[in-house]
Amino acid sequence: MQTSGRTTEHADCDEIPGAGDGFRSTVRAMHVLSVNLGGPGHSDHTTQPERVTGIDKRPADGPVRVTAPGPKGAGGSALAGDSVCDLRNHGGNDQAVYAFAREDLDGWETELGRALPAGFFGENLTTAGLDVNAARIGERWRIGPELLLEVSAARTPCRTFAGRLGERGWVKRFTRAAAPGAYLRVVQPGFVGAGDPVVVEHRPRHEVSVSFLFRALTLEPELLPRVLAAGDALHPEDRATALRRTAVR
Repeated sequence: MQTSGRTTEHADCDEIPGAGDGFRSTVRAMHVLSVNLGGPGHSDHTTQPERVTGIDKRPADGPVRVTAPGPKGAGGSALAGDSVCDLRNHGGNDQAVYAFAREDLDGWETELGRALPAGFFGENLTTAGLDVNAARIGERWRIGPELLLEVSAARTPCRTFAGRLGERGWVKRFTRAAAPGAYLRVVQPGFVGAGDPVVVEHRPRHEVSVSFLFRALTLEPELLPRVLAAGDALHPEDRATALRRTAVR
């Protein structure tokens, strides 16, 4: 798949000195295209005991409240009205919001020859003008006047996702593309709605982007020791994986 290639580090990115971490960047085109919610629905592909999943997400009619949902295993989605049904593997504070770029959906539409509307990949936020996969772990996004999110992890494709797409070899194809979209945690609660601007308020200076992390966790495990540069911003499970790899070197 041809990914969007857009990044907030291009020439159309303004860097304004004086923000708390040394700069504040904004790109006019960066915004939330759609906020997507899903209720429980039956799936033959999920390992959830009741065979229900919240992956079928549709655009919300208006602004949605976003708050930290609580620890994994107890908390689900950060978005009010959105369902996370398999709390063993999804949801919680470190996987509170899932974002995917419209540009990457467009790339998959071309490759698969089918329409992929906003929310089809199970994302809560469909973005435009933002290279989600180039975002670094620990990067912070201000969305609208209140909401502040922090990039925490990469999405790992699962059986439910593969079943929803119904494409042969989907998990392998998605993994090879290394453009998984980002999970985010809630730093400051607030509302999010379609059209809200996205401002990058903090970008760490390490190399661990969403795509880099995903590659390290899947096809390029030799990268795992370098993942630790993201420090405490890593999802605890990803940090533990990287530490195990470092310990056996």
